[in-house]
Amino acid sequence: MDQHPVYLDHNGTTPVDPAVLEAMLPYLREEFGNPSSATALGRRAREAVETAREAVAALIGARAEEVTFTSGGTEASNIAIRGAAARRGERPVVVTSTIEHPATEACCALLERDGMAIRRIPPGPDGCLDPARVEAGIDGRTALVTLIHAQNEIGTLQPIAEVSRAARRAGALVHADAAQSVGKVAVEVDALGVDLLTIAGHKLYAPKGIGALYARTGTGLAPLLVGAGQERGRRPGTENVAFIAGLGAACRIAAARLAEDAARQDGLARHLLRRLREEVPGLILVGHPERRLPNTVNVLFPGVTGNALLAACPEILASTGSACHAGSDLPSAILLALGLAPDRAVGAVRLSLGRTTSGDEIDRAARSLAAAWRRLAAREAA
Repeated sequence: MDQHPVYLDHNGTTPVDPAVLEAMLPYLREEFGNPSSATALGRRAREAVETAREAVAALIGARAEEVTFTSGGTEASNIAIRGAAARRGERPVVVTSTIEHPATEACCALLERDGMAIRRIPPGPDGCLDPARVEAGIDGRTALVTLIHAQNEIGTLQPIAEVSRAARRAGALVHADAAQSVGKVAVEVDALGVDLLTIAGHKLYAPKGIGALYARTGTGLAPLLVGAGQERGRRPGTENVAFIAGLGAACRIAAARLAEDAARQDGLARHLLRRLREEVPGLILVGHPERRLPNTVNVLFPGVTGNALLAACPEILASTGSACHAGSDLPSAILLALGLAPDRAVGAVRLSLGRTTSGDEIDRAARSLAAAWRRLAAREAA
């Protein structure tokens, strides 16, 4: 009997949880009302939106009115970064890092073309930012500090709370891109000290095309879109009720099983790394060995490219880095920013586990990847 492929690309996207789908279906069928309508259908749709808003807020320790629904993480980050920069007057500086998701880096590049100064802070070789080095880049001219919370390719967790304290002393706002961390590790906006935070639904078992932005009460943001004023004018347009209901359900599920899932995935990820190290001499783990997402293992396979390895191992569904740049044999810009040589960086494979990943699948993945590596290495040596 053929075995199903092992899916280890949960940082790229997660499957929709069956309970999330069930929560969505009524709003794709009979409960089709416009939440801005005064009809009975509209009122029920509005109730669904507000119930979901409360669930999202509860997961991150926020107030419901501080949550704005968006089309996903990219839009949430655009509203946060560009909206904050547009409202900061005589503060023409944005501080960020060299290992951001493209949704952040592209925003910063756009602001840079418009005349803002962008200070990009590099991480250490382990993928972690030094809070003191970030603080040194913050001054009274800084409008915004925008940093990724969990780096999407290597899983490294960044010291957002320490940076936030320095930014607050300078009067700067702080935005955290938490698309990869929400639902995988505890994320509390007050503990992090952030003013703005990005959430992407399809990273925590909701569908693609839905996300949220947390904006602390009193945080001024210039809207990117104008219209009829939905979402308190921050993101106008008729709300996607079904997907919003799905995100709310996903957040409730994540809150209920966060600790259990994190512990289980951490154990499986460590087992996977041990197995690969036993089978592949010279294998290197990228990023900090402890300060990382519990589900993410980014490793460098020596002497081969990650794309060639995955092509030779079709029974394992994984990626060479960010899903936004999959399929390229060019070395990842994130890995180069860590100081890795290009010929080593092209050997990267990102293995990201999920809620349903089993121990048997981990063993199968280790065997298959190691066997494919041996075949490729032997071919190169011949």
